[in-house]
Amino acid sequence: MELKIPPPLVLAMLAAVMWMVAGLGGSPLPDPQLRAPLSLTLFVLGVAVELAAIRQFRKARTTINPLTPMATARLVDAGIYRLSRNPMYLGALLLLAAWAVWLGRPVNLAGLFLFVWYVTKYQIVPEERVLTELFRDEYESYRAKVRRWI
Repeated sequence: MELKIPPPLVLAMLAAVMWMVAGLGGSPLPDPQLRAPLSLTLFVLGVAVELAAIRQFRKARTTINPLTPMATARLVDAGIYRLSRNPMYLGALLLLAAWAVWLGRPVNLAGLFLFVWYVTKYQIVPEERVLTELFRDEYESYRAKVRRWI
């Protein structure tokens, strides 16, 4: 696998960098009174997406460990996985978006793009290869019906 750093650690590292960059100043996002409710909404949505994804994996009795995709016992395509092939990463992205909005600096939005790029290249694409090996036609059919992120 190309995975160098697990996605939760990537999230934490980017959040820390975003916090440091926000401390440098710069133009704030418009309308600071909207930042708190928008940030909270994104946070709650991110947690809900994460929990729904984890619930489906637990229900299917398969691994949620991003470091061991070969240990996947079955293809999960129910629940939230009907809307996104990667809701755990989508939930993490929503949490990072909540943090970016909370910090209030437009430059922090770059962290969202970095997260999507890194996770897609080093986590999702390798996982897709493994799932294709493990589940062949079933995964290809699922892949044709459901988008990678949203």
